[in-house]
Amino acid sequence: METELGPLLTFAARSRVPDGFGYLRADGEVEQRPTETWISARMTHVFSLAALLGSTEALDLAEHGVRALTAGPLRDAEHGGWGDSTADRGKAAYVHAFVLLAASSAVTAEVPGSAALLTEALAVWEDRFWDDAAGLARESFSADWTEVEDYRGANANMHGVEAVLAAGDALARTHPEATARLRTHALRATERVVHGFARDADWRLPEHFTAEWTPLPEYNADAPADPFRPYGVTVGHQFEWSRLCLHLDAVLGDRAPGWLRADADALFTAATERGWAADGHPGFPYTLDWSDRPVVGARMHWVLCEAVAAAAVRHEVTGDPRAAGLQHAWEAHGDAHFLDRSTGSWHHELTPTGEVGTGTWTGQPDAYHLAQMLLLRERPVRGSLADALLP
Repeated sequence: METELGPLLTFAARSRVPDGFGYLRADGEVEQRPTETWISARMTHVFSLAALLGSTEALDLAEHGVRALTAGPLRDAEHGGWGDSTADRGKAAYVHAFVLLAASSAVTAEVPGSAALLTEALAVWEDRFWDDAAGLARESFSADWTEVEDYRGANANMHGVEAVLAAGDALARTHPEATARLRTHALRATERVVHGFARDADWRLPEHFTAEWTPLPEYNADAPADPFRPYGVTVGHQFEWSRLCLHLDAVLGDRAPGWLRADADALFTAATERGWAADGHPGFPYTLDWSDRPVVGARMHWVLCEAVAAAAVRHEVTGDPRAAGLQHAWEAHGDAHFLDRSTGSWHHELTPTGEVGTGTWTGQPDAYHLAQMLLLRERPVRGSLADALLP
């Protein structure tokens, strides 16, 4: 594959700002906008992974990220938790899942200061967001935690599963009881979303719900290209959930229910067969409607990244030669259409006919999806990518 991790990390390093990591434009300069916690956390995670590969520069960047998340303005010193450097300090599960992921990967990479960050991030996640009665995470709160949003989402829960698997791995040697608890949480959330909602909808994964977890199939029909809550079926999330099912299966071992692999296969197949070239152009549209027709035809880089990663993991776990063939074909598509050779990163959005688009994303904000794709192509499946990078 022409896309390589080294040039991507060199480009990503330019995102360093005093209070974390900024939003990168396509020219490698930081966009003049408030520093966002989710980007800072995702970049801290990426640099922690690179530190596990032996990069001293990445270790320094990961330590900078840990300091920013521990003592910088992104952390709400008054109320606890993390917001952004903006007037609205609301607390979102999506954001906190990435703080937990960053802390977990940093602990695995032995980044200074990361243990305290992990302790705090896990406490906030379990005390505030995890709803044990529902077996899923709440979506968001006001800045002072007194108001909870009357909405629930699969996206935040998906990244929550990723984060608690990483936290479980990071704590396995020191707190095995916490690891067992977190893996149970991951299984419960995956069972409700994948083995419940997705299976019941013939593998057209619902994303939006009421506070009682009743699906809202028409949510955001008037804003279908929303970057975090788009209308309809989000193809990339089906690939992500498919992969997470296999990671969860790996860490549970003999205790893993059989449906994890079966549902991973069903989601992967649905995303592949319904998504690819759904509008007659190569690539995966961002979203489909409930009859598999494209809604937002833009090609998002992260969707293709997740397709490649899911195919690579699927091939490794099942030996499916078709998955290997799809992985290589999709990698070639990424090199041919998404790779920006001037940066080493990928254009974050293309039109259906291959031009750089800006309908949802501008610039090349962060390296999370692409870096994980490049690493998952090469590494064995475990609960978390950081654990897989350990010697």
